[in-house]
Order: sequence, then structure tokens, then C-alpha cells
Amino acid sequence: MTIASERYPAGARGFWLGMAAYLVPTFPIAFVWHLVLFEQNYQALHIYRADPIIPLGLASMLIQATVFSWVFPRVFALHRGTILRNGLLYGLGAGLLSWSFTTLAVAAKHPMASIPDFVVLETAFTAVQFLIVGPLIALAHRS
Repeated sequence: MTIASERYPAGARGFWLGMAAYLVPTFPIAFVWHLVLFEQNYQALHIYRADPIIPLGLASMLIQATVFSWVFPRVFALHRGTILRNGLLYGLGAGLLSWSFTTLAVAAKHPMASIPDFVVLETAFTAVQFLIVGPLIALAHRS
């Protein structure tokens, strides 16, 4: 019988590495995606500020990193799958949750030029983000 601390230690090391596994790729991916690669697409949607407040975005990511890192060893404590498998499954679940409040809820509440264009852009962003961070969080919490 495998106990949680043997497979995915819930200790400080795994927690901090899990936070880094979320933050280190997420900030540059989000910055480049929203403010470089698809900046014109987002401007055409007329949804975002002309001058985004980067520290607020980073603060949001810090909260997300804390929660996603804390949750992983509690969800996958007894799973015996590989780090990649567990990471992709976790990325799917966490990404779906994130997508529900960063894409669906935003599309429901904010005026924008094209809801379908926004949903496509944000869905693709969320998929890329969690395909990367899911396995990295699993790796950070490995035993």
C-alpha cells in the first residue's frame, strides 16, 4: 500500500517546486500570448485594457500557483501512474477549471466584439498552458 508521502510528498519542497512549475512557464506564456503574438486579436475584441496592469496579473498567477501546487498531491496521492500521465490528467482537470472562469465566465460577463474569437483564443491559450504546467507540477511533486 502506497501512502501519500511516499509517492507525492506534501512537504514544503514539493509545494514550492510546484509553485515554480506553474509560475515559471505561465508568466512568459501569458505575456507573449496576450501581449505579443495575439495582441492585435485581443485589441480587436475590445475587451482588455489598453494598458494592462502586469502586477495584478502576476498576483493572480501567484494565487493560482499556490492553489494548484497545494491541490496536486491531494488529488494524486494514491495514483500509481507515471509523472507524465498524472501530469497530463492533472493539467486536463486544472485546465478545465481554469477555462471555466477565465474563458466561459469572462465571455458571459464582458462585452466584446466576438465571443467565438475570444473563446477560441483563450481555449488555445489554456490548452497550451496546462499541457506544459500539468506535467511540470507532477514532476515537482514526484517522490
